[in-house]
Amino acid sequence: MSKNKINEEIKNLQTQLAIEKAEDLSQFKIKMQSTTLIERRNEGVLWYPVQLATSLYDAGERLIINVSRSKEHSGSHLFQNGKLVSIFSNSDSNNEQTTFVTGVVNQVREFDMYITINNDIFPDWLKDGKLGVQLLFDENSYLEMERALNILQKTDDRRLNQLKSIIIGDEDASFEEKYKVSIPTLNKSQNDALNLVSKAQDLAIIHGPPGTGKTTTIIQSIVHTLKDEKQILVCAPSNSAVDLLVEKLSEKGINVLRIGHPARVTDNVLKNTLDTKVTLHEHYKDVKMIRKQAEELFKSAGKYKRNFGPEERRQRNESFKEARRLKDEAKQLIHYITSSLISDAQVIATTLVGANNYQIKDMKFKTVFIDEAAQGLEPATWIPIIRSDRVILAGDHSQLPPTVKSYEAAKNGLEITLFEKAIKRNSADVMLNEQYRMNEKIMTFSSRYFYKNQLIANEKVKIHTIFDEDIPVEFIDTAGTGFSEYTDPETKSTMNREEADLLMKYLKTYLEGINETNLTEIDGIGVISPYKAQVNILQEHFDNNFEFPDFVKEKVSINTVDSFQGQERDIIFISLVRSNEKNEIGFLADIRRMNVAMTRARKKLVIFGDSGTICKNNFYNSFVDYINEIAAYKSAFEIMY
Repeated sequence: MSKNKINEEIKNLQTQLAIEKAEDLSQFKIKMQSTTLIERRNEGVLWYPVQLATSLYDAGERLIINVSRSKEHSGSHLFQNGKLVSIFSNSDSNNEQTTFVTGVVNQVREFDMYITINNDIFPDWLKDGKLGVQLLFDENSYLEMERALNILQKTDDRRLNQLKSIIIGDEDASFEEKYKVSIPTLNKSQNDALNLVSKAQDLAIIHGPPGTGKTTTIIQSIVHTLKDEKQILVCAPSNSAVDLLVEKLSEKGINVLRIGHPARVTDNVLKNTLDTKVTLHEHYKDVKMIRKQAEELFKSAGKYKRNFGPEERRQRNESFKEARRLKDEAKQLIHYITSSLISDAQVIATTLVGANNYQIKDMKFKTVFIDEAAQGLEPATWIPIIRSDRVILAGDHSQLPPTVKSYEAAKNGLEITLFEKAIKRNSADVMLNEQYRMNEKIMTFSSRYFYKNQLIANEKVKIHTIFDEDIPVEFIDTAGTGFSEYTDPETKSTMNREEADLLMKYLKTYLEGINETNLTEIDGIGVISPYKAQVNILQEHFDNNFEFPDFVKEKVSINTVDSFQGQERDIIFISLVRSNEKNEIGFLADIRRMNVAMTRARKKLVIFGDSGTICKNNFYNSFVDYINEIAAYKSAFEIMY
């Protein structure tokens, strides 16, 4: 592919990214403008009112507040870890936000939220009541992606232009055989991936289907690469994916520095953040002492004096001058500590967008590892690549792609990830083919449909079940029952109450048939649907009618397919919802979403759906053929009475 063709492709990305940004902002404004507090709360972009529960300073000396909402306002919401928010008080007004401070969500649960606020001092007005927390539009990610695409278009950097030609052009990636690596704890395909990374000069791709040990492989590859390189950049699209890598690398004794807002990392990773490492540095006590002296001088110089002549003015100026000198000295010491910590780190870990953080923006890396690369927008994925000479991508393009809010932008290419382009345009990949999660019968359909029937089940999981006589896969066909879908007029999400009721009834019956010892040993029960409205009905049924001991109920998680990506459970029940005469299947047509749902289960997978509606689609028709092949079919009538 010529340089002009590559630049045309990048130009198209710029266009689609602009469309996506406009759509994202438009949707946000619609949610926020011309709506009351109650309407915004119903839209899920506002918690109001909230009560201030506690406040504290974390190890990085950032102020964290904990707010809670009442159970009567416990509807679904769009708050997530890492989201920008405004904390406001309208104690002096009935409907207007009169005072506010911004912050970042640290942790959010059903009724309470921890927020790191962008203020060093506790705002007294937080005690005045009538508090609310509202989502903000985060433009920074778009600005960084736009900047990366501009650099790609205009760069005259020889190496970056070469990487462009290799990753999205037609230039071949080069490899240099050094020495064969074989780690006994890795299987053959994992060792093949490790060796591919070792000899790659430009690009290597680790294709990791569900349960095949992708994280284990990428961690070992990083550890092995550090034998030849002093420092590596490690990235992923989400904070949670970065944090997992940081945890695993820390367990290996690697000196990892986590770049990013401390509110966006888990508690286990907080010790690896730059802010925390700075405060734990041996010279940080000197910074605190110097700052205290400066504050005392500022305070003393600013005091009112009844007699204020030339001498007093001179003394005040001298005090201000000395205070400013001390503040500069503290800044220089902080800069020294920060530079030292960054220089000493073996791994710099951050999100894709965070790779352009001001603390590391001038750094260049020999190698960047990008995990979950099939979930990152292409413009975001280029951000760390611009800073690197060699690229290692890991992911699976047969699982969920990144979320694109604009249908137009998605249709015109923004939904296609750099991982997907690179694996199709290069011969630089190894697929991990031994999976350690699923019973073989749970695995087989996905292996056939998505992975050219190349997956094999490890002997330890091949036939594992909840109990000896159990059937690992079941499809409960609701065709002919009269169950019908319904669209929620408020959320526009689809639900099927009768299917939800039947699913929960069957789950109850199934669990009642398991002895207490096996019940105790079950590691998680997931109830999944692609539709949020159906999730709400399932949760309602569970809360009101699921009569089991607490130790069983605590094992149950109910959520959307997207929320379960990256997770696994011993038991998974899936509600497909759709049942109509037009054979419309909506979300279900995204078969990558269903690949994720089906491959969350280790020992038991039960899927509820209407074959009459879904089987017009080739994927579901093939799935029902497989179900019949393994004798896993049941009509809903068999369990209704």
